[in-house]
Amino acid sequence: MTVFSAAPLRSSTTRTWTHIVPIVLSGAAALGAVALVAYLLWPTWGAGGASAPDKLPVSVGGTLFNLPTTAIRMKIQRHSGPQERIDLDFLYPSLEPPGAPKHVTADTVEATVQSIDRIFLSIAAHHDALSPEQRTTTIYPRYLDQAATQPQDGLTVRTFRADTPYGSEDFYSATSPALTARCTRDAATPGMCLSERRVGGADLTFRFPRSWLSQWREVAEAMEKLTAQLRGPKS
Repeated sequence: MTVFSAAPLRSSTTRTWTHIVPIVLSGAAALGAVALVAYLLWPTWGAGGASAPDKLPVSVGGTLFNLPTTAIRMKIQRHSGPQERIDLDFLYPSLEPPGAPKHVTADTVEATVQSIDRIFLSIAAHHDALSPEQRTTTIYPRYLDQAATQPQDGLTVRTFRADTPYGSEDFYSATSPALTARCTRDAATPGMCLSERRVGGADLTFRFPRSWLSQWREVAEAMEKLTAQLRGPKS
């Protein structure tokens, strides 16, 4: 009769477990480390992605402005840092940035055409070009009709001569509050006004409907308020 000893079998089993246990423990430790790293690195934003900042610091002509992101009209301009020009618009009279534009289709375009309810603003580096004040005092007078209307409610209007580059425009001015504006006349489209001012290395050009001049003091104050709000800290 052949008798097999169990001792070698037990010894073999013991050696096998001696090798397996460290491997299992190492694997568990590795999985724990991976889980911890995944937890720490897991994105915390929602499915919609991170929202854009409310304001962007933008330098135009070396002058710093803090601009509401949603007021910037072109997506390509919605970034911080130096820019040559930037275009914005603000609701009037609240001066709040406009909301997201509504989608317009061929069926709804007629229903969505409304009167202009906002001030448009362009900020551009001037590169030492003639200032708006210099144009008002030295250039425009050359093209204005010599006759000037009497001020109405503190606002004076003068007509540009028809044979000049500004032949379809009128020039408005006031001193308190200060306002100068070139305005096209109402025709197939409503007349629009352009008012400029210089801030540091940038020229600010405001555009608004000519019809608003019936309340010109409020418009002048709105432009002054916007200029102060958008200006960054002075260096």
